[in-house]
Formats: sequence, structure tokens, C-alpha cells
Amino acid sequence: MTAPTFDDFVNRLDDSLVVVTTASDDQRAGCVVGFHSQCSIEPARYAVWLSKANLTYRMALFASHIAVHAITDADRPLFELFGGTSGDRTEKFALCEWSVGPGGVPLLDECPSRMVLEVTSRLDDGSDHVCFVGVPVEIELGAPSTPMRLSSSASTAAGHEPTERTTPSELTASETSVEHRDAMDDARRRELENAAAGAGHAIDLGAIDLQDDEPDRRGTS
Repeated sequence: MTAPTFDDFVNRLDDSLVVVTTASDDQRAGCVVGFHSQCSIEPARYAVWLSKANLTYRMALFASHIAVHAITDADRPLFELFGGTSGDRTEKFALCEWSVGPGGVPLLDECPSRMVLEVTSRLDDGSDHVCFVGVPVEIELGAPSTPMRLSSSASTAAGHEPTERTTPSELTASETSVEHRDAMDDARRRELENAAAGAGHAIDLGAIDLQDDEPDRRGTS
């Protein structure tokens, strides 16, 4: 008898799937996520793990908020859009109805049960996903429903293959990264956002030095 594998155990759990969206300025991204969980009772905190292969991860590095949308088996078209296409090649939000939520995050009209998180920390342990932890700032609940499960996703090819993920050591999202982001002027930040949105992999904000002619605002309010 073959010994059970890690995948066997995880598949037995059959976690629920959600659509996570985020935005930075006028740029938006979203993807289907299977790694998510409440991670604190008091204060309330929720964690979402985003793949480093996805545009959503690269956009979330610059975002103040992310939204978590509950989906059901009836939301198959939305699942196909956000789980079967890549934001690097498809403008997903031109193909669905949405409205603007806190921090500019796009809220999907077809998903009445959703939660907006204000990002409080980003945790990168060197694996192929990064953990984004946030405090709930807006919650909406539709009618009770059964969530779509991981087992329902087998027939849909992912927008990015696992082999498209870059080497974890090339990708970081530390607290230092956030400090550098906050110290940039708007023009420099937008330049880097555009680079990240169009890149095949993420950029390391922690490795970016401020230009000599930029004022150092890290010690000012």
C-alpha cells in the first residue's frame, strides 16, 4: 500500500475557493485563491496567500486593501474568468460588473458575500506564495450558500502554470519593502507599479534605493 502524500491530505480537506481582488491607483487585479483563513480572533484578522506567479500578488505589494469574495458553484463563469485566465494577458474587469470599494479595491457585483481587508502585514517565508494579513473594514453577506470547493476546480486550467513561478529568493515583500514604498514620491511609485504590473515576476521593493534628489520623508509625518 502506497503511503499517503501531502496532496492526499490537503485534497481531503477540500478547502473553499474565493476570488481575491486588489487595486493600486487605476490598476486592478484579481484571481481565484484556495489558501485563506481567519488567523486571529481579537483583534480580528484574516489571511490570504497569493501566488508569486500572479499579477494579483504583484499588484497587492502596492495596495492598501484587498477584497475576498465568496463564490459558489453557480459562479462558474466568474471562476473561469478569474481562475482560468491571467491578468498578464486579459483585462478581467472589462468582462464583469464591479464597483469601487475602500481603497479603490474592485468589488464584484455577482458576489454579494464579500469582505474588504485593510492590509496590515505581508509575510514571505521563501515559498511560492506570500501571506497578506488584513483587518476587516467592510463586510457584506448575501443569502446563505454553499461555497465552491477545491474539488470543483479540477476541470479548469490555471491562468499560470506552477513552472511560471520565479525563484522564491527573487521575490520578497517584507516590512522594509513597505517602508521603501511609503518613502517614494508619487511619480517614482507609479513607475514601479507599472513595471510590476507588466513584469513576468515581482520586483523586490526592499532592494530599491531612493534617488539622491528625492527627499527622505521616512522620519517625517
